[in-house]
Amino acid sequence: MTQRALIVGLGIAGMASAIALKKAGWEPVIVERAPERRTGGYFIGLQDAGKDAAERLGVLPGFHIRTPEASQNWHMTKDGGRVRVAGFADQPTRPATLLRGDIEEGLWNGVDGQVEIRFGTSPVAIVERGDVIDVTLETKDGSSTIERFDLVIGADGLRSTVRKLVFGPHEKFMHSLDAVICAYQVEEQMETFRQRDGVILNQDKRSLWVFPLQDHTPTAFFAYRTKDVDAQFERPAVETLRDVFADVEPHSIVEKALEDLSNAPDYLFDSVHTVEMDRWHKGRVVLVGDSAWCLTLFSGMGATAGLMGGQQLGEALAAQNGNVPAALKSWEGACAPTLKNSARPCGSNRRCSCHRTGFSSSCADWSCASAGVISRSFQQCISRR
Repeated sequence: MTQRALIVGLGIAGMASAIALKKAGWEPVIVERAPERRTGGYFIGLQDAGKDAAERLGVLPGFHIRTPEASQNWHMTKDGGRVRVAGFADQPTRPATLLRGDIEEGLWNGVDGQVEIRFGTSPVAIVERGDVIDVTLETKDGSSTIERFDLVIGADGLRSTVRKLVFGPHEKFMHSLDAVICAYQVEEQMETFRQRDGVILNQDKRSLWVFPLQDHTPTAFFAYRTKDVDAQFERPAVETLRDVFADVEPHSIVEKALEDLSNAPDYLFDSVHTVEMDRWHKGRVVLVGDSAWCLTLFSGMGATAGLMGGQQLGEALAAQNGNVPAALKSWEGACAPTLKNSARPCGSNRRCSCHRTGFSSSCADWSCASAGVISRSFQQCISRR
């Protein structure tokens, strides 16, 4: 009999897991709280390990890579001067750059018509009964059903419902970095800059990055530190950011970015947290992606780690012939040390992107270190299979 898996979350880790489990002979079912699929999104990087995972899943050709050619990155001084600096794509690992939606579109093509997907649906109770799990699923209209699965995968992000139901409250695992970020697509490049230019402002624990993309307008990324995270969300994002960045120069760039934010159809405005757990599975319930290890947007490794985690989970289940406890133990034993060790630079330098005046160098050095460690270690995980 075909084993069934419930996957909670239609993001990168969730769809990667679904494709991998389908390849392993499972019947995955994805439930997504949102009423429809997300598109667009903000700038992200994809390391070689993420490309390898996507290739193994058969979805890499569907990723629209937008790494600009001959890109130059400029750190802006308060008087409007420009200093040439290294950008995200200049790391030794040479990550591909693209939009989050570009990866999700490629993964969607791998699950659409192949995997059952239910929108507007969330788990409200998860009860393990021996070799099966009974899950109460509730829809937006308030109706609920109880369904039985052989495995539950929580790929539902930083504030994971699965993690809360099975492992404990958010406060037990989420650790604030006392920072806030905002990411979105701008309408057009900043004035006097070329389409392929990156722009960086960093002053007094506040930073603004404008990331260039090939054949697409850039994306903006605000980040700043605060002693009162909750207070940042009492007003609309654009109003909060306008106050926080009021004296950051050159202010014309800040104002242009904020004007585009006010017109943006969607954006991410959130506090920054890591997720730290002793283990990522409990019985037949397992967490994948940000719900388990959240490296934060500062790392530039979230998409790569989500792809790898889902793909490796499917391979582990296939290698263990559907023996769920053995597969979860093998998967976590091989890959958890890699991600936990790779997250350590964030612990010691977690405020690099909006704290130090040497923003471009410190953040780039840390991102390169994280990327290199994760990429090499995940390749070791692959070789063990």
